[in-house]
Amino acid sequence: MKTIFANAVAAITLLATPLAAQEYPFRDITTAVVWGAGGGTDSINRMIMAEMEKHLPVSINVINQTGGVAGSNGMVYVQNQPDDGYTLVGLSESNVTAAVQGGWDQKFDYWYPFIVGGSPDLISVPADSPYSTLEELVDAAKAAPGTIPAAASGAGSIHHLNLLAIENGAGATFKFIPYEGSAAGQEAAMAGEVALVVTSLAEQAPLIAGGQLKPLAMLTPEDAEFEGMTIPSAFGIYDGLDQYLPLKQAIGFAVHNSASDAVKATLTEAFDKAIASDVVADWAAANNYDVGGQSGEEAQAIFATLESTFAYTLQELGATTVDPMSLGIEKP
Repeated sequence: MKTIFANAVAAITLLATPLAAQEYPFRDITTAVVWGAGGGTDSINRMIMAEMEKHLPVSINVINQTGGVAGSNGMVYVQNQPDDGYTLVGLSESNVTAAVQGGWDQKFDYWYPFIVGGSPDLISVPADSPYSTLEELVDAAKAAPGTIPAAASGAGSIHHLNLLAIENGAGATFKFIPYEGSAAGQEAAMAGEVALVVTSLAEQAPLIAGGQLKPLAMLTPEDAEFEGMTIPSAFGIYDGLDQYLPLKQAIGFAVHNSASDAVKATLTEAFDKAIASDVVADWAAANNYDVGGQSGEEAQAIFATLESTFAYTLQELGATTVDPMSLGIEKP
């Protein structure tokens, strides 16, 4: 009887041990995107997760967990899940303002992020605009400060910060008109409600290709080639812009920073392989995105700079409910 009992215990132990010792991941992963379906953050996450799946033994399911302040609902949702790497958050640079706007109570280094990339911003005007160059637009704004209406999404968005940067760098003042999202601002420009719009090339591309918007300048150090035309860099037009620009999108996903080293290493390996794939390169080229590929501490440093810049700009605009200093966010 003792031998039978001992054998039974050994058999149970052998059955239980593999389950207890299974390496991450041994079940499907969920990525909760904080912005709506079909948007840039959602599209990028669905693309990169599909590529990462090829290098993992499980599937990655992408859902949308929207709402709150600056995407706070999705971040709080993932924050409240175990830090075991089975729930990731799909996010972007715009989420760094959630804390100073009262959406949640953490600095952004709560996350261990992975940056897929982003699309550079540019200034465009309606197709029938009298302005054909950035210099003409800026000269008009200098001649009548604060009268030329400009759309750049909501206050404190990366597009708004880029508008402020070009104002500071070129010495012009526009009349900022906030809209709920890039699409609304672009529609306002096409309808003639505003004289210019600052959004990303990825967002404007179909409108430029369709002849509805006229691009004047990239807000990056490089020119851009698009549809057989060269969109000049604003850096080549105004000296000193490098004090304020570039501020670029950082779209990707994150896991809890408190996740284990093993979880982080596994995700990093799959991410690096996905980023290096032709699929990602082709997708980025077709959709006017620059590939980033940063993760971990490198990505945290990028988000820290964005968090600082966004937080104190919003504070100057009177749009914060929480003092950035109280969260440990240092001034840029």
